[in-house]
Amino acid sequence: MVVAAPNILCDCTGMSRERWLECREHGPKGDIEYTVGGSDVAVIFGLSPWTTPLELWMMKKGRMPPKAPPNPDQLEMGHFLEPIAAHFYAKRTGNTVIDDNHLYQHALYPYALANIDRRYIRKEDGETGVLECKSLTYHKAEDWADGAYPIYYELQLRFYLAVLDLKHGAFSALWGNNPEHDLATPDLIRDQATEGIIFEKLDQWIWSLRHDKPPTMEDVKPKLAMDALARIYGASQKGLPTIEFPMRYEATLRKIATLQADNAELNSTIKKNEEAITAHSVRIAELMKEHEHGILTTTNDKLLVDFVTKVTRRVNSDYLKREHPDIYQEALKATENRKVKVTIQPA
Repeated sequence: MVVAAPNILCDCTGMSRERWLECREHGPKGDIEYTVGGSDVAVIFGLSPWTTPLELWMMKKGRMPPKAPPNPDQLEMGHFLEPIAAHFYAKRTGNTVIDDNHLYQHALYPYALANIDRRYIRKEDGETGVLECKSLTYHKAEDWADGAYPIYYELQLRFYLAVLDLKHGAFSALWGNNPEHDLATPDLIRDQATEGIIFEKLDQWIWSLRHDKPPTMEDVKPKLAMDALARIYGASQKGLPTIEFPMRYEATLRKIATLQADNAELNSTIKKNEEAITAHSVRIAELMKEHEHGILTTTNDKLLVDFVTKVTRRVNSDYLKREHPDIYQEALKATENRKVKVTIQPA
């Protein structure tokens, strides 16, 4: 890939969030039809844990509102922790960290825009790199062990290096209050072969937007795909015509029907087993009385018996509905659920 210095479109310092989002989506002059930002890249590759390619495509086309963050407070906390992560990166590495609020445009791919977290200057040679600051919870810390980083963040940083035409990048990932142990600062070196694959995919993505060819859910994790489709299309609508499926879907539909039949058989077995367990437990419960634990010792092993009371507290909805109907109505929450069900009907 030929490299060239980026265009600087604007300085985002002091911008409102609304104006910043406008610049990211269509450039500061509003003259870029479709854009790709750093956080979009993993989505386009189907590797984002949060958003699917189809959702992003629908949002870029204006057919779906921007997706609200699942936890706005967590997002806000991430912004507050950015300078802290940058500070301890500089302290650990000795590199100089610089604020950079410019919106950059790739010199050869005008749809590619970058608004990075920070720049840094390497102490050993004075070269400039891109620093991405991440804050995370403890259970995500293992993703950053031994110099590793999640693929969705790697794609973001590689995209930034391409747009800014820089060789070096790094992360500062913070997950606790002890930077000695709760901070990861892995480096990333620009790889133009990988970059070529990335921009080939992005070119295809922009083509799909311009030619109104939405992506499929083929490479998306099934749970994420089903949740996304529910958000995109909403609830089922009564009175719509029956969909006629082409023959190429026969194997898939039969597989669903077979698996559903297997589940029904397993559920029936589980129900029978639970009934049998209850029947066998009656005499044991009589012997246990108020005791929580029992034991039977054999020559080969020990059979440990637990019979512990567990208290579960639930709202008495019948009482609430009867005595406080107004509060009941306010507290009532509707949930929607759609599952594919296949029934085989003889011809």
